[in-house]
Amino acid sequence: MSTVTTTKPTRTAASPGPADTLPGEGRIGLRANLRHIGALVRRNALQIKQDPESMFDVVFMPVIFALLFVFVFGGAISGKGNQGDYVNYVVPGLMAMMGMNIAMGVGTGVNDDFKKGVMDRFRSMPIARSSVLIAKIVVELGRMMVAITILLGMGFLLGLSIKGSVLDLLLSIGLSAVFGASLMWIFILLGLTLQTAQAVQGIAMVVLMPLQFGSSIFAPPVTMPGWLQAFTDYNPLSNLADAARALINGTPLGNSVWITLAWSVAITAVTMPIAVRKFRQKT
Repeated sequence: MSTVTTTKPTRTAASPGPADTLPGEGRIGLRANLRHIGALVRRNALQIKQDPESMFDVVFMPVIFALLFVFVFGGAISGKGNQGDYVNYVVPGLMAMMGMNIAMGVGTGVNDDFKKGVMDRFRSMPIARSSVLIAKIVVELGRMMVAITILLGMGFLLGLSIKGSVLDLLLSIGLSAVFGASLMWIFILLGLTLQTAQAVQGIAMVVLMPLQFGSSIFAPPVTMPGWLQAFTDYNPLSNLADAARALINGTPLGNSVWITLAWSVAITAVTMPIAVRKFRQKT
């Protein structure tokens, strides 16, 4: 009787693991990279189609926030019965808030995908590592556009009036998308660094709450104490809210647009390379 001896396969240079660099990865061209991103965007979009409940947050969150803040804070800030005057103040600010809340979901989604082993499968393919993360951001930006569209629809029902041009309105939406995309890289990095999706959510809330309520999104900073006004001056959400508000209401922009763009570029330039490297090395 013959015996068969089995040996445990060992990893060699010819059989790279998920975290190793695949042969030829560095030679992936721009067209191939864009094709990979497109395929991954389609995959993520199909996931949403198969799980429509994942869209509940972008559908209901703008409606709830618009109604809640207009009728809770509107009377206190604009006077009882004058909530309509508050709509043109708070809706542009809520556009900034939408991007931040949706960005948090990107981090929890990346963390969950690693737990399920989906990301290990992607890392075993001959595709650029950044394409996996960029595809996630593209899909989340699409979700963000749905949320902003619903928010503006609610705003119009509550009395929002566009005093600037249609181009100004589109610029305010685009500015919110650019800043929201930069925030997504922060939350992707958190999702790759922390152990659980719950931890990502917990850290995100600790960061989000002071930034959101310590800004000009809901109330003019002049009503705040001096130390809090100083915080709002350096809060990037205040600059985004002020820029969107000026574009929609046709008021002077000042430097808020350029400051918001500078924040977006700086955040992306710092966090994107770190996130891609972390994605490559994560075990």
